[in-house]
Amino acid sequence: MKSITIKGSERESVGKVSTKALRNAGQVPCVLYGGNQAVHFSADVTAFKNLVYTPNAHTVVIELGKGKSFNAILQDIQVHPVTDKILHIDFFQLFDDKEITMEVPVKIVGTSKGVLAGGVLRLNQRKLKVKALPANLPDFVEADITPLEMGNKLYVTKVGKPEYKIMHPDNTVVAQVRISRAAMKAAQEAAKAAKAPAKGKKK
Repeated sequence: MKSITIKGSERESVGKVSTKALRNAGQVPCVLYGGNQAVHFSADVTAFKNLVYTPNAHTVVIELGKGKSFNAILQDIQVHPVTDKILHIDFFQLFDDKEITMEVPVKIVGTSKGVLAGGVLRLNQRKLKVKALPANLPDFVEADITPLEMGNKLYVTKVGKPEYKIMHPDNTVVAQVRISRAAMKAAQEAAKAAKAPAKGKKK
């Protein structure tokens, strides 16, 4: 999985007054969990644009100076309800020998036979939770829709790789090809035509 580096500074004070001062200075207060103790730090708000405002999944390298560096993933983010300004971010520390669960986007590949026949593709799951060692976390889960005929569904059991485990029930639908209104109308008209008596045929 691709990684983003965030350079920040450890926070000496974590009170409301200092937190407000940080935000006023364009800094985002953050906390890193998962280690022996929580690490409080802050970083410039611009450092998070490629992490927060993207549909892609990333791991994070947090550099706090003096040789301190941590591998992590984004765990939770708080934004202002009106301005969408980032108020606070929680991270979770990664360890090479410990599995982690996170959401990654679904990437559709292939061309569905059902879509070529006039069906409509629906992506039911834009992201899936996967569990793996940090080194095996995928950038995305590839979903091949090539075999899908009209009316077919692609279940979560048909996607993924051995390097990671998908944390969803087996009956979870990732994508499906629905019958379009035009195709349904054409089928109904064909059925009516088949039932109608042929012209000129005696009763």
